[in-house]
Amino acid sequence: MSAKPASTAVTIRKAQIGDVGSIAALVERFAAENLMLPRPVGSIYAALRDFIVAVDENGKVLACAALAIVSGELAEVRSLAVDPAAQGLGLGKRLTLMAVEEARDLGLPRVFALTRVPEFFERLGFVHTDMKALPQKVWNDCIHCPLFPDCDEVALIREL
Repeated sequence: MSAKPASTAVTIRKAQIGDVGSIAALVERFAAENLMLPRPVGSIYAALRDFIVAVDENGKVLACAALAIVSGELAEVRSLAVDPAAQGLGLGKRLTLMAVEEARDLGLPRVFALTRVPEFFERLGFVHTDMKALPQKVWNDCIHCPLFPDCDEVALIREL
């Protein structure tokens, strides 16, 4: 286990092409622990413009998140992952709130997350919702999931 970075200057920015490998490694680490669904590298390339990252002063990706537009009314915070060595620094919160602000700036009225750690999103103003309230998500993405229809993630939503 690696030590937490000692008061490292962290920059939050849009993801760049050179970040894809690090994003994929973060997502895969948490997917291996069954905390999120895996995401193929090709999917990360295709959605790269959706991603924001937290990087240290050396450019190392410490955390990532994506804001995926689902419809004209709804976006999803997805692929939120923080390197274990950087947990406790508030990076997950910063990335989530940045994604929420981006959704607000785009004029979206709601943002949601599917998670196995609902307490995190609850602290950021998300409230539980029924998966049936997210039909676009279910039919666009969930239908392809190996866990469908027995999803074990919790749906949370935040009104903007």
